[in-house]
Amino acid sequence: MAAAQGRLSDGAGDMDDQKDTEGGLRPTDGTAPPPFTAAVEALRAARLRPQIEVETTPAPRRLAPYAYALEAAVVDGDEDLADGRLVLLHDPAGHDAWHGTFRLVTLVRAELEAEMAADPLLPEVCWSWLTGALQARGLAYGEPSGTVTRASSHYFGGLSARPSASQIEIRASWTPREGLGGVPDTATHLASWCDLLAQVAGLPPAGPGDASVVTLPQRRGPQSR
Repeated sequence: MAAAQGRLSDGAGDMDDQKDTEGGLRPTDGTAPPPFTAAVEALRAARLRPQIEVETTPAPRRLAPYAYALEAAVVDGDEDLADGRLVLLHDPAGHDAWHGTFRLVTLVRAELEAEMAADPLLPEVCWSWLTGALQARGLAYGEPSGTVTRASSHYFGGLSARPSASQIEIRASWTPREGLGGVPDTATHLASWCDLLAQVAGLPPAGPGDASVVTLPQRRGPQSR
């Protein structure tokens, strides 16, 4: 993953902080609260579209008493079209900035054609993809915040043969509304996040229910894994 560019008070900028070896529970706590355990189990049981490969990864250590993290890549054969990371945070005492006891934090990135990266409306469009993915699945959420960053790389000297490259990066966080037992619908939030990944990667909608998803034009070709 790319290094963090700035930091946000709710954790969206701290995705590359120190990490636990277990990817979730604080080892000093012994056991996790039942709402957090249920939310994690729902993430593990979620069924996702086959082009997206998801695996657990060590979670940031300092963002909340409990955390669980996933990494994902949109895969076409042996090539990655986009990748990202999703972290579930839980503080049983609540958090003033979250307005809840759970928080989802994400990083998503993909490479683009230079013409698309130069579009002045690109940041607003990418942010609308995130909120639209959540709304399309009927999810209730609050306190969304984040950044959309576009960057270009130009090569010189011994690297001058490489073509210029442009990248889009979305860092965001939001508070999933809690349901029965104080547990948010993390499986559907994960599915929405995967919708965002697929959209950034330029994949067509997964099915008739996703017809409102607009694919990304002029994206750069697949990158070798």
